[in-house]
Amino acid sequence: MKNKVLFGFSYLIFIIFQQTNLCICSAKSQPPAVRDLAGKELRGRIPGYFILPAVISGSEIDGVLLSNETCPPHVIQENIQENNATHFKRESLLSFNPLDMKKGVIRTSSDINIGFLDASEDCTSSLVWKVQEKDPLTGNYYVGVGGVVGNPGPQTVNNWFKIEKTKLAYKLRFCPSVCKTCKVMCKDIGIVKDKNGKRRLALSDVPFEVTFRFVV
Repeated sequence: MKNKVLFGFSYLIFIIFQQTNLCICSAKSQPPAVRDLAGKELRGRIPGYFILPAVISGSEIDGVLLSNETCPPHVIQENIQENNATHFKRESLLSFNPLDMKKGVIRTSSDINIGFLDASEDCTSSLVWKVQEKDPLTGNYYVGVGGVVGNPGPQTVNNWFKIEKTKLAYKLRFCPSVCKTCKVMCKDIGIVKDKNGKRRLALSDVPFEVTFRFVV
């Protein structure tokens, strides 16, 4: 009888230990939240974010990311004077949309859509970011617009990006995991100059490190 009691007690302890371990593992498996310059968590589906470079040199912030004047807009880096708020154009404002729209926090290594809020007056194209087809002249895969929010699958696989932590801040990365049957090329997002001298976002071996600023 004593042995049965000991066995039952040991089994109960084992079950509690297993359940405790599962709870701990579940908590640890969730990626950390992406945080803006104020230390606040990046929130999904909330318009009003600027992407800024992690490194600031000289008297200029070398690069708010925003749409070009042409259609469809390209995603480019533009120089602005430091602390000159008038250069933080509304056309540069972004929103981030997680794969699971019920989740409010944007987390590292998670699939998201990125989109501008406004276009130039003569442009009606979708403003959701996507990786474009390979440029036949340069061989680059530029980041442009024309994507859609949500609807994960083979037809939209180029619309998904991730934010990854770096030693300095963060980087954008193209490595979608929304389509299990799709063959994708995983690359960081960097800056590439085109023939007109525009600094365009493109798939690159050299990541462009960024931070995020929320504007109320």
